[in-house]
Amino acid sequence: MAVGQAFLTRAAHSIQHPQRVAAAVGALLLFGGGGAFAVANLAPDPADLPVRQILQSVQPLPATAPLEALDAHPMRLFRTETTRSTDTADSLLQRLGVNDPAAATFLRRDERARQAVLGRVGRLVSVEASDEHQLLRLTVRWSADDAEQFQRLVVEKTQDGFASHIESAPTTVSSRLGSGVIQSSLLAATDASSIPESVGSQIAEIFSSSIDFRRSLRKGDRFTVVYETIEADGEVLRAGRVLSAEFVNDGKALQAMWFQPKGEKGAYYSLDGQSLNRAFLSAPLQFTRVSSGFSNRFHPILHQWRAHLGTDFAAPSGTPVRTVGDGVVEFAGVQNGYGNVIFVRHRNDYVTVYAHLSRIGVTRGQSVAQGQTIGNVGQTGWATGPHLHFEFRVRGMQQDPMAMARQSEATQLSAAARPEFDRLAATMRIELQTANQSTLASAD
Repeated sequence: MAVGQAFLTRAAHSIQHPQRVAAAVGALLLFGGGGAFAVANLAPDPADLPVRQILQSVQPLPATAPLEALDAHPMRLFRTETTRSTDTADSLLQRLGVNDPAAATFLRRDERARQAVLGRVGRLVSVEASDEHQLLRLTVRWSADDAEQFQRLVVEKTQDGFASHIESAPTTVSSRLGSGVIQSSLLAATDASSIPESVGSQIAEIFSSSIDFRRSLRKGDRFTVVYETIEADGEVLRAGRVLSAEFVNDGKALQAMWFQPKGEKGAYYSLDGQSLNRAFLSAPLQFTRVSSGFSNRFHPILHQWRAHLGTDFAAPSGTPVRTVGDGVVEFAGVQNGYGNVIFVRHRNDYVTVYAHLSRIGVTRGQSVAQGQTIGNVGQTGWATGPHLHFEFRVRGMQQDPMAMARQSEATQLSAAARPEFDRLAATMRIELQTANQSTLASAD
């Protein structure tokens, strides 16, 4: 203590002599450092600490217990596919991961299984198989396009072999959101976005009065769509109706929604209430490729230039053909170069012609509604390949079908239905806006 006071006294006198200040501070730090060093050295040396060793025996679990638990719960394999026109019993089971000759034999011989599976296209098939790839249960689900019920074929393995039965159950309806960007065509964009082709066809139909989907699309055009899905046992059987959609073409946004007032026919409208449905559809096939338009062309059979007073739609044989407007069948049969052909008479002395059909599904005098299937694409008459030749005649003179569809009158929204429409339109507007924001955020 006396040493510290003496040091402070000397330090005070040193302030009068600046040369001595640095030496005094250094001495203080040295004494402080020495004190800290002394405290640190008071801790015991780890080498001197006592060490205790504890030994305890552990009883291992029996090695067979987990294996026995697995044996008590055998593995089950599940897989789902859709049927193809070329499927055989063996090829279908192989694609489903099943290796069971007895099951393949049953599918070939059982009448229910043959009718429900073999030769059918697009039906949903699910299997449950053992870990040895033996079939335990096979389920096939399908329904008609307008049915509220679906059929379920069940093939099960029993002690006596395989057995089958067919059940009916109600479908459920859900909605899904999809969006895409045009790079080349609408169908390519829907395919890239995993949107069903039928939904793409509906989008083209809905906006066909405003957009020419063969000539007016621009790279970077985009669309958003809300559509129904028809489901069975939680599995999607098919896509349903488009509920609302937006299409941005060359910077211009077009919106549409489905609306069906009570007791009236449903139609598509813009969100401000303007009808998008016309008296005539723009095409007798769902969105497809036009192989020859309404113009002069070199005739593939006559080998000369002739006016082509109609539109040819390239499509596989068997593709459904629909009437473009309400009317009455004026002729259904075989006629010259048209082959199998149907003439439908509409209001205002309009007539539409559907030629080269492989099948005629209506009779003379029958009333038909817009969009109703009346036959199937074929190659009859003067045709070098499967396609539909379509004509639109006004008082006996052929007209451009696309122009006639755009010029036809639109369905009008009744005043009584307007309040209900406005409420639904407000909801759809928010839904599409939210979907667009999500789409743009995903793109960024």
